[in-house]
Amino acid sequence: MKILVANEPFVRDFCRTQRWAARTRGRVLRAPDWLAYATAVLERDLPHALVRLIDFPALDWDKAKYRSVVEREQPDVVVLDSTTPSIASDIECARIAKEVAKSKVIMVGPHISAVPEETLTAADGAIDVACLGEYDFSVRDAVRALGDPGALAEVPGLCYMADGQPRRTAKRPLIADLDSLPFPAWHQLDLMRYFDGGKLYPYIDVISGRGCPNQCVFCLWPQVMHGLHYRLRSPGSVVDELERDIALCPQVRRGEFFFEDDTFTVNRERAMSICDEILRRGLRITFSVNARADTADRELFRLMKRAGCRELLVGFESGTQDVLNKMHKRITIEQSQSFVRLAHEERLHVHGCFVIGLPGESEQTAAQTVDFALGLDLDTLQFSGAVPFPGTSLFAMCEREGWLTTRDWTRWLDAGEQAGVVSYPWMTMAQINHWVDEGLRRFYLRPSFMLKFLLSTRSRSDLYRKVRGAWNYFSYILERRA
Repeated sequence: MKILVANEPFVRDFCRTQRWAARTRGRVLRAPDWLAYATAVLERDLPHALVRLIDFPALDWDKAKYRSVVEREQPDVVVLDSTTPSIASDIECARIAKEVAKSKVIMVGPHISAVPEETLTAADGAIDVACLGEYDFSVRDAVRALGDPGALAEVPGLCYMADGQPRRTAKRPLIADLDSLPFPAWHQLDLMRYFDGGKLYPYIDVISGRGCPNQCVFCLWPQVMHGLHYRLRSPGSVVDELERDIALCPQVRRGEFFFEDDTFTVNRERAMSICDEILRRGLRITFSVNARADTADRELFRLMKRAGCRELLVGFESGTQDVLNKMHKRITIEQSQSFVRLAHEERLHVHGCFVIGLPGESEQTAAQTVDFALGLDLDTLQFSGAVPFPGTSLFAMCEREGWLTTRDWTRWLDAGEQAGVVSYPWMTMAQINHWVDEGLRRFYLRPSFMLKFLLSTRSRSDLYRKVRGAWNYFSYILERRA
């Protein structure tokens, strides 16, 4: 059996593996880590199958190249990812697989997980099975059951067409023992192709836990894919993976690892155990993590710095307490300010994440958020327009109140670019997009930032990262003005 697992093409530079799938302003390209996990499960548990993982955006391969690859390889099964902005194109890729190879098609990812019946109906036979939510083992079990509707009905976590109607199977429990998963199939990808101007080059994602106990109304992954319970891998397993990745890509020693957990610091004891294990093995690596503003802890920060932590990525989101409260962020303005001060005292960089256009936002609060962000003394930051993805409570709220500008998924981006898709009676989508660009412009085009950015260059690869990141951002500005 031949199985093709594909991060399929869409628009150039489209990054479908981040929480807000889009062509980002910084042209971030992240490895398809969730597909890499599913690929590794298939390799381990179906040893007689020939499994191939291809990341078309990373290779800059378009849909014509996708067609030629499928036609040449003739896979028995094609596994495709799905996101809301790209879903029409994703379905087209499913149809191509049917047309040129008569493949069985399995689709995974957040969009089809949120609206499986709608997606299968729209696909009109192009998709055989949808794997809902956390799909590592669902894909394996679906492959085994393909061709037998009776067997498919017994596999939890699926939706498929039966007698012309979409049918869901029982809900699949989330994976309790994450150590039972193999390490992601990075050996099938060129890890040097992935780039994020905010991270040292090259960088490799590590997922040491899944799920998030917080309930921010806009956050896609916990609500649709991985749940609200933070499940943890053992520190030994995590550091084993770091050592494996160094062996696969020795260049990461001059770059960094990025812990993609929703909130690495939310479980203090486990975070410290991972740092202790890194130090015990003498790895001498650099890493960055996602954190929350209410997890500031001097002892933890000091240990993380000793273990090699460079940067904390924090969702401060807004500079207005009322907006924070309405998004259920459960942090305060004062906590955000204290977090940055303490992190800098412990010589850790802080990257701030901000969202413009959440419920309660106005031009006045957006301006306050930009001013707040610039006053935090952050090392780097990002602004994004609010995107209410299907399956989130924000989407349900926007649909109920009539705030969505469109439910046509093909209009979910602006020519592939990140863009807001909500419009309030008191604040339009154009105003939301304006304040996103205004915040980025005011932060990154300051002479003081540019000078500090260049003077802090630590190596040739770091210079490459900075020059490429700056070029990506200025390219975005020039394209928007054209």
